[in-house]
Amino acid sequence: MENSLPLHLCHVHKFSIIINRTYAFLHCIAIAFLIYYRASFLCQEPNTRTTPLLPWLLVFAGELVLSFMWLVGQAYRWRPVYRTVFPERLPEDDNKFPAIDVFICTADPKKEPTVEVMNTVLSAMALDYPPEKLHVYLSDDGGASITLTGMKEAFKFARSWLPFCKKYGIKTICPKAYFSIQYADSGRAEFMEEKQKIKEKYEAFKERVLRAAEKGQAEDKNAQISTGAHPSLIEVINEKGNEATEQVKMPLLVYVSREKRPSHAHHFKAGALNVLLRVSGVISNSPYMLVLDCDMYCNDPTSARQAMCFHFDPKISPSIAFVQFPQTFHNLSKNDIYDSEIRSIFRVCQFNTNFGSLIFASFFFFFWLLGVFRLSFAHFD
Repeated sequence: MENSLPLHLCHVHKFSIIINRTYAFLHCIAIAFLIYYRASFLCQEPNTRTTPLLPWLLVFAGELVLSFMWLVGQAYRWRPVYRTVFPERLPEDDNKFPAIDVFICTADPKKEPTVEVMNTVLSAMALDYPPEKLHVYLSDDGGASITLTGMKEAFKFARSWLPFCKKYGIKTICPKAYFSIQYADSGRAEFMEEKQKIKEKYEAFKERVLRAAEKGQAEDKNAQISTGAHPSLIEVINEKGNEATEQVKMPLLVYVSREKRPSHAHHFKAGALNVLLRVSGVISNSPYMLVLDCDMYCNDPTSARQAMCFHFDPKISPSIAFVQFPQTFHNLSKNDIYDSEIRSIFRVCQFNTNFGSLIFASFFFFFWLLGVFRLSFAHFD
């Protein structure tokens, strides 16, 4: 019965396809007329040209580049699909799930505060996935002792945070995000009392990390490493001998700091991920990896299970390279003039769901096309 129902469905909206392809076709016609108009200028006699050649060529080159960028961006609009997953249909036996290595990268505790990074670590540890199959690795490219201290403090707090999330089915598994949301006090007295205790422990955890950051030293002095040139350091944070006393099983938590030398240019995230792959290949060797940035967390604790709905499908699994979730940004200014929210992908370009934008774009395109026609045949008058 486990394989009788599909784990995911793919919905293709034919009406959206018609709208997007029609718009792309009309847009291509307008671009073709524009290119024809620009190219016809070069065929004119130099004495009859009213515009200098160099500015005209620069504008033409810019229009060609922008046209190419627009053409490449039509790929994901050509056949828009929407997918629905059913993680509740996955096998109930945890032994049938593959292992997952979670990779988190950080570089500078001054630019990326340790408390923020540890919130990401805690949210990864709290994912709704078999804990014995979940391994969390943090790459500290800065080699800062405060990051190692924060990992140890985060693991101590996770002993209370993970059982709390599992017991009450908490959906917002990032502590900072959870305690920043104002919930209505309509829960049970037992839940509210335990929530207050967890919040106090979280505040104490933050205070210890901040205090260690101010002092500029780690709790374990033997593990201190320099933030400049430093050797490699790999430390498994999980304390041995405490597995039997844990309320819930804890995922493996590993701190990794690769070797740094000023004479070598190895200050990029790709290199840090390569080191994590080599380290995890020796420790856990999981077939799947989940890559998170240091200020990122999963809005849904079942994210890993949702991704497995695709990887468990024998029909499409051999052709899948990765499963990507859309991002929701929360730490940007209200005047986001550089579009750091990437709205062009997640919001603005959804023509099929925003008919107002489509009508506006159609009017704009109509008048633009009229202008292109007028300019194209102006030199024949």
